[in-house]
Amino acid sequence: MKAKYIIGGLIIVLFMVWGTATFLKTTIQYVSIEKAGQSKRTVQVMGKIDFDAVNFNTEKSRLEFTIYDADAEQMDGAERLDVYYYGVVPGNFDQATSVVLKGKPEGDAFVAEQMLVKCPSKYQGDEGEYQDMEKHNEAVEQAGV
Repeated sequence: MKAKYIIGGLIIVLFMVWGTATFLKTTIQYVSIEKAGQSKRTVQVMGKIDFDAVNFNTEKSRLEFTIYDADAEQMDGAERLDVYYYGVVPGNFDQATSVVLKGKPEGDAFVAEQMLVKCPSKYQGDEGEYQDMEKHNEAVEQAGV
């Protein structure tokens, strides 16, 4: 009777180890731009787009651009990463404030399998501040709308 419990427990432990290993292989980490360029597996990285370095290579049907550290105040001196993207370019790419890329480095660039474009919020003002709803309501009342 004890042998059945030992074998059953061993099977359960083996399945738990196998399930955990499989789960960890499928998770995708967010990493810094520096680590994204050195990664051996698929990762996610976020960065601001350098619109001066955007080019669509028609011969290879890919969008080539450079991102830099999203936390950097200025582009100069920020960590940079060259990106190749072969998918459909989002229609709002030129309005993006930053992008989240899922992919891995190949050769001299990061090859993005997926791209999520982050655009300015419709609730943000021109200078990046969020609109105050009370001020909005007061302005509407004053306008008589």
